[in-house]
Amino acid sequence: MPRILAIDQGTSSTKAILMDETGAILARASAPLTTQYPQDGWAEQSAEAIWASVQAVIAVITAAHGAADGIAIANQRETLVVWDAATSAPICPAPIWQCRRTAEACAALVAEGHDAAVVAATGLGINPLFPASKLSWVLDNVPQARGLLAAGRLRAGTVDAWLLWNLTGGAVFATDHSNASRTQLFDTRSLRFSDDLARVFGATTACLPEPLPSDSRFGETAAGATALPTGVPILAMMGDSHAALYGHGVRAPGTVKATYGTGSSLMTLTPGRVASTHGLSGTIAWTDRHGTAHALEGNIIVSAQAAAFMGQILGLPVGELSDLAQTVPDAGGVTFVPALAGLGAPHWNDAARGMIMGMTHANTRAHLARATFEAICLQIADVLTAMQADIGHPLQALRADGGASGNPFLMQMQADILQCPVLQSPVEEVGALGVAAMALTHWNLGRPADPAPPSVFQPVMSAEQAAALRAGWTAALARV
Repeated sequence: MPRILAIDQGTSSTKAILMDETGAILARASAPLTTQYPQDGWAEQSAEAIWASVQAVIAVITAAHGAADGIAIANQRETLVVWDAATSAPICPAPIWQCRRTAEACAALVAEGHDAAVVAATGLGINPLFPASKLSWVLDNVPQARGLLAAGRLRAGTVDAWLLWNLTGGAVFATDHSNASRTQLFDTRSLRFSDDLARVFGATTACLPEPLPSDSRFGETAAGATALPTGVPILAMMGDSHAALYGHGVRAPGTVKATYGTGSSLMTLTPGRVASTHGLSGTIAWTDRHGTAHALEGNIIVSAQAAAFMGQILGLPVGELSDLAQTVPDAGGVTFVPALAGLGAPHWNDAARGMIMGMTHANTRAHLARATFEAICLQIADVLTAMQADIGHPLQALRADGGASGNPFLMQMQADILQCPVLQSPVEEVGALGVAAMALTHWNLGRPADPAPPSVFQPVMSAEQAAALRAGWTAALARV
């Protein structure tokens, strides 16, 4: 019975599970990560710390259960790691997906009229979220970058490419099509990195990894890289949001999932390449032996992180913030817009900043807490509304996963605001389960069984109350 070690490398932590062919989770491990914010709009992580956290979770599971038969990787997307091939040492901190340091450069490219061509090739509107402008920034601002590029030693890739490089001891430099499609340097028609796109951003394709299908045999573990022995195959790689969609068992259009993490991603499969007209992104969901699956996605920059932010201000852990929010029936007129790093889909406003508004003498800490959870749900509702407008028909339910989806209060509030059922995944690690399931296809196995049926939250709030909440949110967004 094959066992897959699935790594879910996220922004706030790296998690790993050991899964067998039935879908049973045999072991779990987790290691925390921190993000640095050195300047307004900047967000970065240590690439060495990311790799060390992966080594740590592999060591925990391997010590208890021995070597797995294969490895699968799901990873935070749009984070750029740049390193020297000769030393495998990063040349700078990794600007993560939340980083807005290139906002002015991106705005200038849009003003010059480049956006339409970039969207046509990639499905993505020009935005600092994506690695293309980050790579240009590194080339212009990190002293050794251009010298290493000229010497053929510069390597730049998303987190999956960085992990694969280290797992294989530098033998393999590759990425999968789902992660490549999020770089804004990848033509989703030809499935190749594009020199034309690179020129738009002042970047280059010379230092980028080889793009491969998500279910490729990417390589084997090298001696001493981790606690695993030499030769364990890496059998699947996907961006975490794509892996979560796959983990929900979605293989055809008609279902939308939302991942509640530091940020949030809503994704639904589409019959082919799609260009959004409502502030969303067209992307590759995955490529496997059946072909390329395309998707429509909306990315929220600050989602569940809003609760951690408010908890820090109020001096409460997130669990107690949720308890406090439930002590009042509503937010007492308070609205919190968590535009802490600008606004993502469907608004895309890098200049927006967070605001708390509508406060009176009657408000308490509990109203602030409740407004925070409402903000998480209202952002999801904005993206779902945009997605329905792009698709042309209502979506009947939302599948929820990610750490914050384990909060039943949040899930009930989401169902109320959406006025449709929310299906809560029975396990938090849906992304890890998804990429592990893809790895199991190398044994020609069917999809593993779900661990348990989802919990279903039906709306109990009236449609009028939900509409009033959304109207207040829309007014607050206009002020932000």
